[in-house]
Amino acid sequence: MSVAPPRQIRPALLAALIAMELLGVGAVAQAQKSQPEVQGLSPEEQIVIAVYRRASPGVVHITSTALAYDFFFNPVPQKGTGSGFVLDDRGYILTNNHVVDEADSLEVTLTDKSKVRAKLVGRDPSNDLAVIKIDVPKEKLFPLKLGNSDTLQVGQMAIAIGNPFGLDRTVTRGVVSSVGRMLRSDSGRQIRGIIQTDAPINPGNSGGPLLNSRGEVIGINSAIYTPSGGSVGIGFAIPVNTARRLLPQLIAKGRVSHPWLGISGLDVTPEVAKALKLTAREGVLVIQVSPKGPAGRAGIKGSTKRTRVGNTLVNVGGDIIVKVNGRKIQSVDEMTAFLDAEHKVGDKVKVELLRDGRPLTLSVRLGELPEA
Repeated sequence: MSVAPPRQIRPALLAALIAMELLGVGAVAQAQKSQPEVQGLSPEEQIVIAVYRRASPGVVHITSTALAYDFFFNPVPQKGTGSGFVLDDRGYILTNNHVVDEADSLEVTLTDKSKVRAKLVGRDPSNDLAVIKIDVPKEKLFPLKLGNSDTLQVGQMAIAIGNPFGLDRTVTRGVVSSVGRMLRSDSGRQIRGIIQTDAPINPGNSGGPLLNSRGEVIGINSAIYTPSGGSVGIGFAIPVNTARRLLPQLIAKGRVSHPWLGISGLDVTPEVAKALKLTAREGVLVIQVSPKGPAGRAGIKGSTKRTRVGNTLVNVGGDIIVKVNGRKIQSVDEMTAFLDAEHKVGDKVKVELLRDGRPLTLSVRLGELPEA
């Protein structure tokens, strides 16, 4: 049996096919109509240019002002800058919580350089997200299209637009370096599903969009890893699907209701299990239970005594949570993130635990995480 050789595609034709596949024939044609054609550009350059032309008008520059006080108690305004992007023609804008946190006033600079006051609508420190709103005519707003972060592939193009160091609507390009990372928010809770990218992100990019090659928002740029203070190619973005899930609550209630079990605990590892002579090699050792919290009402018990491990006193004797709704639990962070992503306040969950070495299953109705 003979096998026909693969069809050869000329580089120029391949470039055109890639551009049409990633952007869509209509998008490429529209970009060519609206802007002068530049010869000799690579397909990747054409994609970045087309995405920037389409998305940058919807990216805004946010300036926050907070009042501090000097030695003589005189108010001294402290300014910070960040990014955000327009969600709809009502004037709602999505950004990071840390961009607007503790701000006494907010100002938004639009694509036409006009500056308008903004009001805080809602924020969620646990996921580092916030919504603000401006009142301007619809023709001044350019909402961005939200994509689907669940379908991201490592290696696909990632384009960031924002205002690093106050430089308006700067574009950088890279790839999705990894997905499913965990990032700790300022509130101490873990955010699941974080997108890692090597698209350069710097101070001021926070709150701006991370986009795919079709110009859809796939993430909200939130943090970087840097030993030097500048970008080293490790940036993190909150997945847009997390924002999709939380936006209705942020806009309607001004906050997000997070499910709460009402315990503090110690992660059980084989080393911890050996040192404390525990019957389980993984799970969460319950240290403290909120007396009126969901776990306390369900009968989950915290530590009853202390033991010395080396020079350290450790609380022991509490229940060891090993599964929640059939899912193995290996850490407090993992359990919190699982409950936050898969459940809501009021849900009943089945908690499997070990008490004095014996298995026990309790039903717990999740409460609402108290506000700090």
